[in-house]
Amino acid sequence: MPEIMAGTSSFGMLNNEFAGSKKKDEPANEDNLWSHILAQVQAQSRNKLPSNKNLLVLGDNESGKTTLIAKLQGVEDPKKGSGLEYAYIDVRDDYRDDHTRLSVWILDGDPGHSNLLKFALNAERFPNTLVMLVAAMTTPWALLDQLQFWARVLGEHIDNIATNNDSFKETWQECRQQIKKKWQDYTEPGDDLEPGSPLRRTSRNLDDENVVDNLPLPEGVLETNLGLDVVVVITKTDYMSTLEKEHDYRDEHFDFMQQWIRKFCLQYGAGLFYTSVKEDKNCDLLYKYLTNRIYSFPFRTPALVVEKDAVLIPAGWDNNKKISILHENLQAMKPDDYYRDIIVQPTSNKKNVTRQVEVVAEDEQTFLARQQEALLGKESNRSPSQRNQASTGPVIQVASPNKKLDPKAGTTPSGEGVLANFFNSLLNKKTAGGSPGGPGSPSSLAGASPIKPDGLPIDKNTMRNDAAAELDRITKSKLISSPELETSTES
Repeated sequence: MPEIMAGTSSFGMLNNEFAGSKKKDEPANEDNLWSHILAQVQAQSRNKLPSNKNLLVLGDNESGKTTLIAKLQGVEDPKKGSGLEYAYIDVRDDYRDDHTRLSVWILDGDPGHSNLLKFALNAERFPNTLVMLVAAMTTPWALLDQLQFWARVLGEHIDNIATNNDSFKETWQECRQQIKKKWQDYTEPGDDLEPGSPLRRTSRNLDDENVVDNLPLPEGVLETNLGLDVVVVITKTDYMSTLEKEHDYRDEHFDFMQQWIRKFCLQYGAGLFYTSVKEDKNCDLLYKYLTNRIYSFPFRTPALVVEKDAVLIPAGWDNNKKISILHENLQAMKPDDYYRDIIVQPTSNKKNVTRQVEVVAEDEQTFLARQQEALLGKESNRSPSQRNQASTGPVIQVASPNKKLDPKAGTTPSGEGVLANFFNSLLNKKTAGGSPGGPGSPSSLAGASPIKPDGLPIDKNTMRNDAAAELDRITKSKLISSPELETSTES
């Protein structure tokens, strides 16, 4: 306690001497040292994390927007919605023991839902919004087109806000100046000292902030200044290995794509992240970068351009000279070649899967009747000589489904009769309905004997013997009438 009292007394004496010297040499300042300290404490107490910050996510369907946001939230089972989705990310400041929620708006990839942008981005929310443009590596040929499309949709929406709100134009201009200053104030990790420090080096290596603000931006940088912080995220970079194996992509293809994407990011002053939720690449760094741009949390990770599937480029680091390093690896293409001429959409390699159609067998009697009609039609087209020649052999009459064969028909009564009885026995088993338990069903005909033309039953054994004898006779008659057999017999 004595030491504390002594310290306080000494401080009071120094303060009195300092105040006395000020009274002698210059007029007293209205804000003394104590009021300055109190003002700092009050400012720190009011310096809570804001709760009005927003993240707007734009991109095509299947680009991984919802999955990426779920990863940033720490949610394992994302629920995909439609139209305009709303979510939030818990943000905690452990240093100040404070936390807040970052509102997240995810617009559907269908361009027809672009009119819903007015609910997520308006004149009031504009200064507190960061935009994330998302495209997936699973469709590399469409990456650049998708990014340009959604950037154009965003620009048209901002123009509509400015057209319908005159007071917004001034706010918009201030936001554009802030985006330009953020780009110019980028510092390499390790150089992030306090502003005004003589050791602090900006990306322009100048200490005078007024001079930096008035300097023109390098070529290609912020040619389209939307007044919004923009982050370009390329998702599903784990698919690069599939592109290499199945579509013969080489490193120069990925370098060609990267240099075009980086040029796009320069145009809008955007940061660039290659991410993979599946392999957890750059997801944590993306979260830290977002909190840095929105809440001014520290971000000390340098640019990463070595690994082709984990690129990280903060806004303000890149320029055309650094991009030109990629041109050295381009052998079969030129940097200025049209993007889709080099990154061509592959033809589908999927085999057409033929669906096995169930084949239903045709009714036996219908088939036989149709064959009979075909034979009769063919017979009518023959010449008389052909008909006489054909009539020498036995003729088998095939009955229609509802008509029995006449055993007396045909040119060979002895053979026809036996075969007619045989076919009549088959017709008796197959006709009349077919419904379970009906007259024509197998259960109703079980044990029934074939019927002769005179109404008497035919013995089964007799019928089989007659049929076998008749078939044997027909076979012998054909062998005897064969010219080849006669020739061989004569020889």
